[in-house]
Amino acid sequence: MAVAAAVLALATMAVTGTVVVRSAAADGAPDRPTIRYTEYGIPHIIAAGWAGLGEGYGYAAAKDNICTLADTYLMVDAQRSRYLGPDGRASPGQNQNTTSNLNSDLYFQRINDNRVVERLLDQPAPAGPEPEVKDAIRGYVQGYNRYLAETGAANISDPACRGAAWVRPISELEVYRHAHAEIIMGTADPLLDGEVTAAPAFGSSASQQARPADEVGRQLADAMAASHKETMGSNALAVGSQGVSGGTGMLLANPHFPWQGKNRMWQSQLTIPGKINVSGASLLGLPAVNIGHNNDVAWSHTVATVAPFGLFDVQVDPLHPTKYLVDGNWVDMTSQQVGVDVLNKDGSLGRVTRTLWATRYGPITTSLQGVMLPWVVSAHAVRDVNMDNLRALNTWFHLDQAKDVHEVVHTLEATQGVPFFNTVATDRTGNALYADIQAAPNITDAHAQSCLTLTGQVLFNQSPLNNVPPISIFDGKRSECDWPDDPNAVAPGLLDPHAQPRLIRSDFVGNANDSPWLANPEQPLSYPRVMGDASNARSLRTQQLILTAQNRINGTDGLPGKGFTPENLRQLLFADHSRAGDLALDTTVAMCQGLFGGLVFVDGTLVNVSEACPILAAWKDHSYTLDSRGSVLFANYWMYLLSGTVPWQVPFDPKDPVHTPNSLDGGNSALRDALARAVLALRNAGVRLDASLSEVQRVTRNGEQIPIHGSLAALGVLNVIDSGKGADGTQDVTFGSSFIQQVAFTADGPPQASSVLTYSQSANPNSPHYADQTKLFSAGQWVTERFTEDQIAASPVLEVRVLG
Repeated sequence: MAVAAAVLALATMAVTGTVVVRSAAADGAPDRPTIRYTEYGIPHIIAAGWAGLGEGYGYAAAKDNICTLADTYLMVDAQRSRYLGPDGRASPGQNQNTTSNLNSDLYFQRINDNRVVERLLDQPAPAGPEPEVKDAIRGYVQGYNRYLAETGAANISDPACRGAAWVRPISELEVYRHAHAEIIMGTADPLLDGEVTAAPAFGSSASQQARPADEVGRQLADAMAASHKETMGSNALAVGSQGVSGGTGMLLANPHFPWQGKNRMWQSQLTIPGKINVSGASLLGLPAVNIGHNNDVAWSHTVATVAPFGLFDVQVDPLHPTKYLVDGNWVDMTSQQVGVDVLNKDGSLGRVTRTLWATRYGPITTSLQGVMLPWVVSAHAVRDVNMDNLRALNTWFHLDQAKDVHEVVHTLEATQGVPFFNTVATDRTGNALYADIQAAPNITDAHAQSCLTLTGQVLFNQSPLNNVPPISIFDGKRSECDWPDDPNAVAPGLLDPHAQPRLIRSDFVGNANDSPWLANPEQPLSYPRVMGDASNARSLRTQQLILTAQNRINGTDGLPGKGFTPENLRQLLFADHSRAGDLALDTTVAMCQGLFGGLVFVDGTLVNVSEACPILAAWKDHSYTLDSRGSVLFANYWMYLLSGTVPWQVPFDPKDPVHTPNSLDGGNSALRDALARAVLALRNAGVRLDASLSEVQRVTRNGEQIPIHGSLAALGVLNVIDSGKGADGTQDVTFGSSFIQQVAFTADGPPQASSVLTYSQSANPNSPHYADQTKLFSAGQWVTERFTEDQIAASPVLEVRVLG
């Protein structure tokens, strides 16, 4: 069925604007941007050009999430304090509510005053957006503003912003500012507060400056490690032709993102006949697919172990602390007055102005992830590898049109726009790709050895068990320590993309937020230290991902046959299996059963843990499915055990990285203490030790508590779910698996895909798509994707909107 004919036949079902007529274009594209809604409110947007595609995306995204988007534009316009007050909380980075509205506004106002985004827009590609990107964003703005004009702010159904003065039409600049904010968020979280409050310290602060370098390094590493436990992550597994049963290539995309706020993902299909046909999800408000597939390639991203920033320790003049030493000469810092409007408690508007400081390397900061870096005899300047990066938009537009994994590699190298992400992909020809090719600082191992400060050496070469990227602190007294320009890099200060790791195989590659070293254990990778560690212990989640792939390909996982099928790949993810359970449960049960009287004295309290022994012993499948009992108890026990050093008897062996370390020391007191603390914590919270996961881990939607399966990354569960604990011990999910997609290719025919957006398409509690996919996810079910025109037209709930 031709596209135009299909649209014409269905146009009467639901039309916005003028009725579509048969297109005169040879490619069969409709005259007007057209949105076809199928099950669960998934929009399939088709248009004759990029502007029309963007318009359809903008209209549909605003319809589902106008309040979330408007709140994001308020943030990047630095006006949260003006409308919401300076003391409210803002989420400029990866985590939720990490700073005040006032600090967020000052941070973004400085960027706006410096016209960072405007200067990038004035540059030709690849530094600036390509023409197709500009067309799509121009259309996006028209679509967003069209929806707002048709609806009216006073009539928005979402109570979060109904009638709010800050819900208003947007400009193209605001969309680019939003994109830029997403690209720099890896730096904003740990450094924003320190940048906007930086001022010279005197008096008692001088003693803080004199802390031993190794102590400061450890404090910084611990703070970053604690933050990383709460930040974004992901799993991705690409399977090639040798690992697939009855196909050529398969992909499992499993990004872990916040379940609310500006980093929500949103699903769509974008089609310009003859040019692009891509399906998947994007960060809400970016009119391209970030994770998904087209007719020939499927890809996903995972958070990489590259720090998107570095610090420079500059010596300052004690009498004139805004002077710093470079190559033997004293140089004046630059000062900048940054002011924002604030809403006073009496309803009047005030003004807050601060003086912010910068060096040749970048802004001064006096803290990193809450650890103080006093500005006394030296100061610390920030260089952000992504501050001049809008290239990511070009990257995703090209990925959306890639024909095979080799084109994916070319796109990553030619744009270097990916910010702090790995890319995992497969294609129709049966190749599986892992690539950590991104905007990385140009820090070779030799450069690091020459320029790291003592504190920087500790932080850069820290233990990989902290799962923290190598963060550099360089000697700012020497200009030669700045990141050098590489002739092969796309922009100044970037690492040569050809020096960044990649691997193409026909069995499998994958990543679960560890470094690139073991994308496939049969072919370990090497790379500069700035990209991450190597030859060190992998996380339990990485072990679980590799073992899942190996056992399925070899047919040793207890399932029928060998190799992946769409059904068993989905089944293996939603088995919610815990690698920690495999490694630790038997020893833990034996320890528990061997305790005299089941009594443990811990933290000044005598705890009887005997009730826990049979509950743990009965948890035989080591799963975090809804009906699992013993899993809640084990999760609490394991997290207490991880708060110290886990007493493994067999240490890590780089020759057997998937199976070591192992074998807990059952006689170590850390085990019984952790179990006693877990039992005590659950009892104090009123949670039964044998409570099923469904009784404890839920998400609330319109007063209904929906049980959610999965668990913490530290347990080695692929389906990561994290939550905040209520006073009653229940856990309302805040973070974890978001847009999950499984894609399979064959030699011919369309791709076969299933997906589920765990928190559903809309943040609006009055939307029919506020919790529908959440309930589907709860039940362990998937949405069968409609990709071809015939599949879309066959949807029994098809609704068509034509934008006149």
